[in-house]
Amino acid sequence: MYQVKYAGPRPIISKHGITYKDGKEDKYIYLQIAIEILKDIDCDYENIKFHTHVVKNKELSQEQIDEILSKYENELEEHIKTEVQNYKEKIKCEIESVQKMKNINDIEKNIWIENINIMTDYRIQRAINKIYYMHCINDIKYIILKKRIKEIDTPFNEKFWHVLETIQGALESGKKSVSTKLEEVTLDNGNMIMKLHINI
Repeated sequence: MYQVKYAGPRPIISKHGITYKDGKEDKYIYLQIAIEILKDIDCDYENIKFHTHVVKNKELSQEQIDEILSKYENELEEHIKTEVQNYKEKIKCEIESVQKMKNINDIEKNIWIENINIMTDYRIQRAINKIYYMHCINDIKYIILKKRIKEIDTPFNEKFWHVLETIQGALESGKKSVSTKLEEVTLDNGNMIMKLHINI
């Protein structure tokens, strides 16, 4: 089984070198939060339709992550292997595309391809992290629809906002899509939280 671990922001690779794109952070930093939300909403209390998430700050091991996600997908390992292999094929296609370019010379092509090769392991690790993250998001969608959860509340910060936006996108697309609303709410004590309302 593949291992999740932090890689870094999205690289931009060209004949000129390697840079990193602001705002395109590694999904690894959101995965633990997504798994916490998944565990919270998949509780034994069938009648709870509103969930408030409390930060636990407990980092899960790879074994724990695999165990949790495997509850929702019997063939999780095979699915992840297939998706990682597809990503590796995508990188091969990138190299072939550069080799076929007519508007740059052989030296520039070689530099570009070498930059792709240098960053291959880095990019594959980012892909592994994103694949795990998106499997977790789809599991969250499954539980929300199955249990008809109408609201999820989380602390107010950038990481939770990103995860809730991803959940929102999953709920509003694909089969059995539902409309949602994500908002910031200030409580009576002055603290801010985020609410994801689900029209289900």
